[in-house]
Amino acid sequence: MPGRLVLAALVPLLMLATPAAAAATKAQKMEICNFGADDQKLTGAKRNAFIKRCMANENYEPEARKDAEKKN
Repeated sequence: MPGRLVLAALVPLLMLATPAAAAATKAQKMEICNFGADDQKLTGAKRNAFIKRCMANENYEPEARKDAEKKN
């Protein structure tokens, strides 16, 4: 019974600690987004759109892929 009480007391603390540890800073996020853009060899407007969506945690979907999916 005392073990359950200790566990019940620790659960809220663990829930508070987890998101802070998992969150990336803005600089880290920018580095990740730049890496993704470099990996895909994006330039110009496509690169800017990718980075903007990446920083906002949105998925980047090229127009050509959207058009191909609409045809299917």
